Amino acid sequence: MRTQQVVYRNQEWEVLSTPTDFSADSAQLVLAFGERHCLEECLPYAFLREKYPQAEIVINSTAGEIYNDTVNDYTIIVTAIQFQKTQVKAVQYQIQDHYESGSVGEKIGKELAADDLAAILLISDGSRVNGSALLVSLNAQVKENTSISGGLAGDEARFEKTLVGLNQEAEPGNVVGIGLYGYSLTVGHGTNGGWDVFGPEREVTHSEYNTLFSIGDIAALDLYKEYLGRFAAELPAGALLFPLSMRTSLDAEPVVRTILTIDEEKKSMTFAGDVPKGALVRFMKANFDRLIEASSSAASSSIRNFENPPQLTLLISCVGRKLVLGQRTEEEVEAVREMVGPETVITGFYSYGEISRLNPSVSCELHNQTMTITTFSEY
Repeated sequence: MRTQQVVYRNQEWEVLSTPTDFSADSAQLVLAFGERHCLEECLPYAFLREKYPQAEIVINSTAGEIYNDTVNDYTIIVTAIQFQKTQVKAVQYQIQDHYESGSVGEKIGKELAADDLAAILLISDGSRVNGSALLVSLNAQVKENTSISGGLAGDEARFEKTLVGLNQEAEPGNVVGIGLYGYSLTVGHGTNGGWDVFGPEREVTHSEYNTLFSIGDIAALDLYKEYLGRFAAELPAGALLFPLSMRTSLDAEPVVRTILTIDEEKKSMTFAGDVPKGALVRFMKANFDRLIEASSSAASSSIRNFENPPQLTLLISCVGRKLVLGQRTEEEVEAVREMVGPETVITGFYSYGEISRLNPSVSCELHNQTMTITTFSEY
């Protein structure tokens, strides 16, 4: 595996790194992570297609772009990958409404499924999708041990629209699945949050799909505003500072859910993934040091099965972590760099949702407010 990285900033393209034996003509996959306004103004696809004529080119909007051990804003970070033994296939489907999420996941799974499928990278719209339904359907179509990871596109903390595109300019509503095939690819995963829970655990008493109406006998939005205090005026962005910890049963592992939109009239909140009736939820708040430690822990998990440092490390972290950490945001990326070593190429973005297994024994799930890491090496 060989990689080249370039950046668009200050209205110019610049090469960041390139090995001497890299061939742009032979690159099979290009990942371009960019701030939404920057993507709309630059329209990078034509440039990328000319530079990488044979590649599957995936472009998506972000809430911050990761390169090396830095976090960037209003840039486009491009990573072009030239595999030696791995084959690439990418598909794209349009989603108009979150109710279509399950059918889109099924279609992607059916198109990418194969005996030699090693991994799937999933880059999805972050505004219209129900990530839980998308992944349940996708998981059902592929082998149980298939690595699935990725994230939901972001839009800073604006929540206006998110953009994704395969072999075209990025647009709202697209979901892209990237299949990596062969037996020479080693893939590692790690995901961790580091948030503190507070307050009592409460039962969801009324929800529909990924929309939450009541917790206990209280309207969900009213209860949430009570806990947010002064941050309630900043909803929905303010909810990124106070996510929900959710478990579907007493013996289930908790996952984190964060808000996409609110409805003042119905007193409801819509999340990036399902919050089913009967689920148990608790409020969460930030602990700066634990957030950074969680990134290090996720990185450690992602290299557990690697004899040597990974060749490529993909970081997808949540916009909520970036808002909370503020000027300390780069510390969580630096913590990953320290763990994976100086040789691996690092790219990634801040998202509206992270896709990964919580541990090797469970299916891939949607997470919020986590640092999710996927590592790759070819042998």
